[in-house]
Amino acid sequence: MPGASPRGTYLLIADALRREIKEGRIIATLPSEAQLMRDHGVSRTTVRRALGLLQDEGLIHSVPGAGRSVGGTSDRRPLVERMTELITATPLAVGDPYPSEARLCEDFGASRTAVRRALAQMEGQGLLVTAQGKGRTVRALPASSQAS
Repeated sequence: MPGASPRGTYLLIADALRREIKEGRIIATLPSEAQLMRDHGVSRTTVRRALGLLQDEGLIHSVPGAGRSVGGTSDRRPLVERMTELITATPLAVGDPYPSEARLCEDFGASRTAVRRALAQMEGQGLLVTAQGKGRTVRALPASSQAS
């Protein structure tokens, strides 16, 4: 962002994001902080101030493990819960292959790091198992679906 703004650079960034949301160019997930820093040539603190302003207005919200989304367009549950629900919603049976990391990143709008963290939690809970060269498969059904 060339030159100093008397209005405050973070306000200009917030205005730009607000306009993109209103015009439909941002529908669900906002760009990452790193991408916004590159796009606007500012520090992370400046980006966070702009995002904080939009969050205070209720226009966006933070989704654990997935970044920030436009208000009301995304499931606010933690990523691991949403990925666990995928087993019953699809429905997958014990032994069925679980979707790839790349597909999960795309479907949930989450980073590979966040998806890997959620997968590790699911493996720790005994829901998934990884076999070398075969990928991940469902090892057990979530507790809520076993009662059904």
